[in-house]
Amino acid sequence: MRKEQKDQLIDSLCEEVKSCPHLYIADIGGLDSVQTSKLRRAAFRKEVKLEVVKNTLLIKALEKTGIDYSELFPVIKGESCIMLSSVNNAPAKLIKEFRATDKNLQKPVLKGAYVEECFYVGEEHLEALVNIKSKNELVADVVAMLQAPMKNVLSGLQSAGGTICGVLKTLEERQA
Repeated sequence: MRKEQKDQLIDSLCEEVKSCPHLYIADIGGLDSVQTSKLRRAAFRKEVKLEVVKNTLLIKALEKTGIDYSELFPVIKGESCIMLSSVNNAPAKLIKEFRATDKNLQKPVLKGAYVEECFYVGEEHLEALVNIKSKNELVADVVAMLQAPMKNVLSGLQSAGGTICGVLKTLEERQA
């Protein structure tokens, strides 16, 4: 491959990484063509970009993005693919669900990830990444927690109002 072609690939890869806030690096080596095709289709359905890349080109593209991805550089060896997504836990769920389809499958293996501006290096972080909530989900949880006491007070007042009214009517009837 000529230098111009490599530069174009690096620029293209750099733009793709910049366009998606969440980056996963995985090893899919050893999957046959049928399994790889199934993985690609599943990634497409979950709106996850899956690309097999050369390690040196990936490192150069990551260096060019302006974000310090150096914590991920040690895991970029062997066979690597990247998974890019706008949803923070979609690639992690994809990896877990794909492995669940066949108990003999050990691939894809999570090498590392950059999610919500944090680095996760190693397969042991897969479960944490599956369960991580997005910023929107966290905001919704906070709003729900803030609304809960107010709803309890309002429902208490509404039900108490009915009881107080009933008590007053009973007392009025007794006096009459």
